Formats: sequence, C-alpha cells, structure tokens
Amino acid sequence: MKLRGILAPYFAVAIRFAFLLIVYALLRWGFYLLNASLFPNVNAGKLFVMFGGGVRFDTVALLYLNILYIVMQTVPGPFIANPIYQRISKWIFVVVNSLGIALNLIDYAYYPFTLKRTTGTVLSQFSNESNLFKLAFDFCLDYWYLLLVFALLVYGLSKSYQLIQLERPKRYSWKSFLVQVPFFLLTAFLFIGGVRGGWAHSTRPITLSNAGDYVDTPEEMNIVLNTPFSILKTLKAVSLKPVNYYPEQELSKLYDPIHFPQTDKPFNKKNVVVLILESFAKEHFGELNKDIQGGKYKGYTPFLDSLIRNGYTFTDTYANGRKSIDALPSVITGIPSIGEPFVLSVYSGNETTSLAKLLRKKGYETAFFHGAPNGSMGFSAYMKLAGIQHYFGKNEYNNDRDFDGIWGIWDEPFLQFTANKINTLKQPFFASFFSLSSHHPFKVPEKYQGKFPKGPLPVQEPIGYTDNALREFFATASKMPWFNNTLFVICADHATVSYLPEYQTTAGGFQIPIIFYAPGDGLVGKADKLVQQIDIMPTVLNYLHYDEPYFAFGSDAFKPGRDNFVLNNNAGSYNFYYKDYMMSYDGLKPLSLYNMKQDRLMKQDLIKQHPAVLDTMETKMKAFIQQYNNRMIENKLTYKK
Repeated sequence: MKLRGILAPYFAVAIRFAFLLIVYALLRWGFYLLNASLFPNVNAGKLFVMFGGGVRFDTVALLYLNILYIVMQTVPGPFIANPIYQRISKWIFVVVNSLGIALNLIDYAYYPFTLKRTTGTVLSQFSNESNLFKLAFDFCLDYWYLLLVFALLVYGLSKSYQLIQLERPKRYSWKSFLVQVPFFLLTAFLFIGGVRGGWAHSTRPITLSNAGDYVDTPEEMNIVLNTPFSILKTLKAVSLKPVNYYPEQELSKLYDPIHFPQTDKPFNKKNVVVLILESFAKEHFGELNKDIQGGKYKGYTPFLDSLIRNGYTFTDTYANGRKSIDALPSVITGIPSIGEPFVLSVYSGNETTSLAKLLRKKGYETAFFHGAPNGSMGFSAYMKLAGIQHYFGKNEYNNDRDFDGIWGIWDEPFLQFTANKINTLKQPFFASFFSLSSHHPFKVPEKYQGKFPKGPLPVQEPIGYTDNALREFFATASKMPWFNNTLFVICADHATVSYLPEYQTTAGGFQIPIIFYAPGDGLVGKADKLVQQIDIMPTVLNYLHYDEPYFAFGSDAFKPGRDNFVLNNNAGSYNFYYKDYMMSYDGLKPLSLYNMKQDRLMKQDLIKQHPAVLDTMETKMKAFIQQYNNRMIENKLTYKK
C-alpha cells in the first residue's frame, strides 16, 4: 500500500501503532492461555474487561518504546520519505518492538515461578551473575518454542512494515511545512496523554496499581499488564532487601503484625465511616493546640474542634507518609509506604487484607467516595483491590455545576451526596470519604468568599470551608437511621506547609488529627499516646470485637499502655517514635534522638546521651524492617493458618 501526500507519514504511524496494539493483544492472549491454571476465577466476561483495560497499558509501553521512531516519522520536513531515512526508521521500529515482544514472551515462562510480571528490579537481580550467557542459552533450549514464536513475530513485524510505503512528494514547500506543524503538535499532545494515561489535571501518570481498575484480585493484574510497561515503570523503583536480624521465634515476640481476637465478646456489627481530609494538618486545630500562644490559639476548624470534645483522640497523632497516595494503604489496609508509595511500588500487586475485605466477610456493604474524576490519583483502582464494592466519584455525582474547575466537586455538595448515598447502603456498612477542596490553588466557592478566616497560610481558608462542609454532613447524617449505630473515624491524609514553629520540625511535618467519634457509645476522652494512620484498621476492628485473626502493621490505639511505636517514611529514611522519643534512622543506624515531650522544637540531639533508649528503639525498628521487607518480598501480607 502506497501512501501519498504530506500527511502520509502520520497515517503510516497510526496504522503501524494499531498493528502493534493487535500484536500485544495476541501476546496477552498467549500469556493467559499458557498460565490459565493460575487464574481459576477468570471467565470470558472478566477476560474481555481485562483485555479492554490492557489497551491503556499497551499504549503506554508502545509509546515509550517507539518514541524515537514516532519523532522521526512526524517531525515536519521534506526528508521523511527519503529511502535511506525510511530504512533507518524501519530498523529502529523493528528492533525496539522486537525487544518488547521478547520481554512479553519471557514472562510466558518466568511468570509461574514469580507470580508477577517482570519488573525493573530484574536488572539488579541478575547484576551479580557471572554466567548470564549460559543462563540465557539454557532458557532458549528449555523454551525453544517461545524462540520460534519470537522469530515468527519479528518476521511478521518486518514484513508488515514493508506493506506501507511512503511515496516521496514531488514538491515540498513552506505551505507543506505549515500543514505538517499542527499534526506534529497534535501527535505530541496525544503522546503526552497516552503515556500519562489521560490529560486531566488530577490524573497521576498511570502505574502498575491502575490495573486494579479491571480486576477483582491482585494476581489478575498480571493479565492486564504487559512486561515492557512493568519494567519501564519500575526502573527506579525501590527494591527491598531481605533481612534477618532476629530468628523468627524472637521476631514474633518483638513485633508481630498478625492480630488475634482480644475478647470473647460477640462481634458488634456497627457501621464504620472513615473521613480522610486533604491536608488537614494538626496545626489547624484549636482543640489540639491548647498549649500554643498561651492557650489563645483558635485554629481554623471550629466544627471539628467541637467533635473532638465529644469524641476520642490522642496527644501525638501522625501520618505515615507525606502524600495522599501514601494515606489510603495506611488507613484502609494498615500498610505504610516505605521508600516509595506502596501503590507505586513493585509490591502493589501483593495480596493484601483491608478493613473493607474483613468487614465484607461479616456481611458489610462497602463504598468509597471521592469527588474527583473517576481514576484520579489511582484511587478507584486501589479501592477495587482493597475490596470496595461501590465507588462514587465525579462521574456518579453527574453535575458539573458543582465542579471546582480543577480537582473535582466542591466538598460541601459532595459530602451531602455522600450522606444520601450512604443512606441507601444496607446496614452494616463500611464507607470512606476523601475530601479535595483544601488543595492547591486553595479556593473556596464564590458564595463563601470572605466567610472563613484566611490565616497566614493559603490552605487555611479552604480548611475552614471543608470544616463547615463537615458540619453540614453531620447535620444531615444525624437525622438518618444509621447515625447512632456508626463509628466515625476522622483523619488527614498528610500534613502540609506549616506556619507555627512547633510544626516546622521533622516530627511536626507529619502531625495530623486522628479522631474516633461514636455518637451512640459515649466514646469520649484523650489518651497520652502515640498513634498513626496504620493503627486505624486494628483499632476499628478491635473496637468492633472482630473475632478472627488478621494482618495489619499497626496496633490497637485503645489498648492500654504506651509500648507501641510510630514511624514515618521520610524521603528514604525513617522517623521512629517510642514513648517520649523520636529517633531518625537511615536503615542501618540511628542518626539522631530527641525527647519530644521536653524538646518539641527539636533543638537538642540526645544521640550520645541515651544509649539504652537508642538500643531499645533500634531493636524495635529492626524488628519492623525485618517483618516489612520480608513479608513484602515474600507476598505475606495476609493472615494464613
């Protein structure tokens, strides 16, 4: 087929790209057929959804692999149809796509041993092997039929390229150039959206965990994904190393993430509603800062302050990470992000438990609410993997009159939508809401201009707005039949930029509110205790008298005593808190030690003055690292008898 005209190269690229998508669909089909026994719950309907979702991941992989070829074929100029230029383009096309085909075929054989698509860590995994050529030779011998399939596909790739020929234009003028420029810019626009997975402002670049949108279980993500995508997206991923500081029997005594029933009382089927608030740092709460400014500090959350007085909280409450994407696994699944966000890591496909999964076993209906466009932040994919049955986002709200213009639906109307949707759930239920209005560029709806204090930080006005939206939410919810049979948990996703010196410290940068409110139970008080986001899951389950063992890295915040610990992921190192102290730890050794009760501004490093304290904290830190690293690597994030 000969293509003529100055736009012929663009049509040729589109046709060849469509052909590559067909090849990748066939490779996915072969991957599934060869490993079908490992996916016993996949039927034709599910497979159709997975193949449809797989196109997104194939598109990303193919765009990355073919970036040079695409540029060569779409840049405006008279040289594109030159025979030598086309021959060079052809071999670039064939070589890079042969590599992509080879990587996919390798996982036909490799997957049954790893139960994961190959990731970027394969480079370090084989970096110390001295007999790579022999290993490769043996692989080719054992899987000769894959070598044959590879040869046939590469031959077909080469032949298909020759089916489309560009006819050199007889004349190329400045008018031709002006016609090509908009198409080149359109190609660039499509490329950017393709590799990101969309053009929306709130869309994070697509990653492994986004495959969760199309599956029911983590292992099924491997059908949706392709190997080049998995490798490209994890080239810079943190690869955890197995550690063995302590024998297993001693380790379980030092720190054990398996939780067993703590009472003989029957399970209490109380509803659970978790409200996660964007950037609601502890600094913004008057009720949590009575020691600031001589007791005169009012804060920016009058409604939540009143709720705290009628609920239960703790003196020292922390986020486990610094990003929204860190918060959901911590709160819903009891898994903190260490080194990098869990949902972006090579371990995101591990089998996990969650509040939703465990409560569904008890007959709970489950739902998640986030006013952003569906797919934003990868939340919908993660929620599906976490066992959430119903996802309600901007799409389900279906009224753009309440769109803030950037992130999604304003918190006030979306919280009313949330309350009314919760009212349709069958009790008992688990529901979670994630706010968005207290986000940059820190605006409030026009009708609320000037109503809330602006404060020294731009975020504080929208925090006042969301606080008022929560007031309206609770006013609506309090009239509903499920209200008095519900445990509410309120926390922030992370802290944010600070103004008060008490929060301009390493520890202060992670401090958030964590509040438990049970209107029908009289749960009121404040404990002098360290509590973190990963403690929410075991605290809720133990409060409900959950009667089966389960896995979670946190601890029950209501359990008496102060022998628990808290940790933050701080740019690759750890902040580790135990009793009155905070230790910074680089993964190998302590770096500093502060007494947070006596030195809140962290001015006096005590690392040389308290060796006994350091020894205790380092022992606990190492026990956590051993449990975390080894369980991540071995995919042991659930309780199994």
